[in-house]
Amino acid sequence: MQKFHFHDDGIYPNNKLPVLYYKNAFEHTDTMQEVFKSNHWRNSWVNGIFAYHHYHSTVHEVLGVLSGHATVQLGGPDGEQLEISHGDVLVLPAGTAHKRMQQSNDFQVLGAYPDGMSFDTKTGKSGEYKQALQQIPKVPIPKLDPVTGNSIWS
Repeated sequence: MQKFHFHDDGIYPNNKLPVLYYKNAFEHTDTMQEVFKSNHWRNSWVNGIFAYHHYHSTVHEVLGVLSGHATVQLGGPDGEQLEISHGDVLVLPAGTAHKRMQQSNDFQVLGAYPDGMSFDTKTGKSGEYKQALQQIPKVPIPKLDPVTGNSIWS
């Protein structure tokens, strides 16, 4: 597992907690949803990743790559670009900006949230940042890591 830290740039707050990147976390992605669910990450969906910078200020998010590959940028316009592919998992703390830069035609991710919490989507528009700074510290730390089932961010 790799960890990435991103700083607040005045538009995208990011988080003091690190992004967790599990390379090849799942050999068989047909078990991914059940593993996430058993570790209390629910309210799942299957789709892609938006092609614009965005973040969630009310919840942490897990993204597991079901198929294909993509380049994502984490942390905002000055952040890190990362190649993700089948079986990889990203755990994004609330406030972490993310954007899909390019993708294969078969790219799909499974997203989920701790205890099935609802999510918001912020894009860096005027007025969002100040509200996000108030919301992000209130987001509870999940009890379990969505991949390992161990304590997360401890």
